Amino acid sequence: MMKLWMAPAGLHVEPAEPADAAELARIHASGFYRGWPEADFDTFMEDPAARIYVACDARRRIAGFILVRVAGDEAELLTIAVEPRWRGKGVGLALLRAALEDLRYTAAKRMFLEVDEQNVAARKLYEREGFTAVGSRKGYYPRPDGTAATALVLSRDLG
Repeated sequence: MMKLWMAPAGLHVEPAEPADAAELARIHASGFYRGWPEADFDTFMEDPAARIYVACDARRRIAGFILVRVAGDEAELLTIAVEPRWRGKGVGLALLRAALEDLRYTAAKRMFLEVDEQNVAARKLYEREGFTAVGSRKGYYPRPDGTAATALVLSRDLG
């Protein structure tokens, strides 16, 4: 049975397919200075601990995705990326909520993530969904100008 969750603007969220790897790499590169290559997404697709969900339309045009990995009783949100034209429209929220809902069926009790402390939009999204800061990592995210941004480590209970 296919898992589906509703998303805004006629989109829905469903599990990613191996054929999506190139598109996920393209979308990731549109949102991050150091986008991950297609080969990384191929590897995640084969990893039973990884869960990738895409927000797409009925023709499977992907607007964004979220990648989560489960290890024992913890889950880590590895990345979330949304096509530039879909940002600010609730796609990221729909992806996060779908992943959180699906994680209820795993052994994971807590989710962790890192977010650039200067990424106000992402921080607001995570705070709205119950994530709180539990630490920071200075120099975690490289920037094009050679400097590095601090990552905030956020966490929330999945119960």
